[in-house]
Amino acid sequence: MLLSKVVEMTYQVCVRCVMDTTDAQIEFDGQGVCNHCRTFETETRKYWFPDQEGARRLGDALARIRREGRGKDYDCILGLSGGVDSSYLALKVAEWGLRPLVVHVDAGWNTELAVANIENVVKHCGFDLHTHVVDWEEMRDLHVAYLKAGIANQDVPQDHVFFASMYHFATKSGIRCILSGGNLATESIFPASWHGPAMDAISLRAIHRLYGERPLRTYNTVGFFDYYIWYPFVKKMRTVRPLNFMPYNKDQAITELSAACGWRPYGRKHGESVFTKLFQNYYLPVKFGYDKRRPHYSSLIVSGQMTREQALQKLDEPLYDPRELEIDITYFCKKLRITRAQFDTYLKAPNRRYEDFPNWGSRHRLLKKVQALVQRVSGRGLRVYS
Repeated sequence: MLLSKVVEMTYQVCVRCVMDTTDAQIEFDGQGVCNHCRTFETETRKYWFPDQEGARRLGDALARIRREGRGKDYDCILGLSGGVDSSYLALKVAEWGLRPLVVHVDAGWNTELAVANIENVVKHCGFDLHTHVVDWEEMRDLHVAYLKAGIANQDVPQDHVFFASMYHFATKSGIRCILSGGNLATESIFPASWHGPAMDAISLRAIHRLYGERPLRTYNTVGFFDYYIWYPFVKKMRTVRPLNFMPYNKDQAITELSAACGWRPYGRKHGESVFTKLFQNYYLPVKFGYDKRRPHYSSLIVSGQMTREQALQKLDEPLYDPRELEIDITYFCKKLRITRAQFDTYLKAPNRRYEDFPNWGSRHRLLKKVQALVQRVSGRGLRVYS
């Protein structure tokens, strides 16, 4: 199947970005501008500093990291996936003279190019690398459980263990700062109706209890209390996103990475993972009608890195070459030890939502109310990420 367009003709599209009504919660004003664009201008920009203010804030953050890391082997942990964002951040961290322990979580889906890019970046920067290899039998069982659940959040098994492993390792190593390549310049727009939070361990365990076949003995998880209370306020850990405090342009980052250490692009966002590639470019569009290029391109539009016309042209390009698609599906099924017929059955089964399973939604809403009350009383914002 060739996926060049995702039912664009039957959906209303924002006149500023390219988000459309495949997002069930999207709203348009009288001029046809969507709520994602308006939120970026009224709220998101408050946390995005590609200017002198960002340089000042970044300087303060770096000074704090160095101060807290005195006398330790490492002053921070840098999560490295091999993607452009985390790889570029590694270059900057080396320039800043920080002493990170680079942590890579191998969940079994790395492409050969991703492995080469990680090695090239670490070698160029002179960093120590710790690779946490997730038990494949547990990972496979969780992946299949999510396929059986029929929800859009198929990337949760990978995403959760990535972040959970870094938190666990940071605590064990006595390191209080985790550096993340996440950024608002390229990831500011994301429809909440498409997915639930990847860190929701209640949802993860509920799905595994229903559909899993083996216990998760070594798979790292982070509970609600740990994520929102224990790590940030008791252990005083912080996840810092330095790319939010500088002018970050993805195309320029790729050029700089290629020149510095021979880093090679993947041709698509998150192409470093075979799973994520198939999930985003086939599973989501076919089963749910979600084209994740839309929020990605929309983020680039509102941050000034792409025009709407360029985005519309790229959306006309096919999501997959047919031959490449068949190769990836065959590899996917073989690795998960499922048949092609089972894979097709999972695609055709009734769609389920994040809300259809036990989750931490009610706890999160209560926490937000408490947070808002504390902020009103103290006059200070409470943020886990900076």
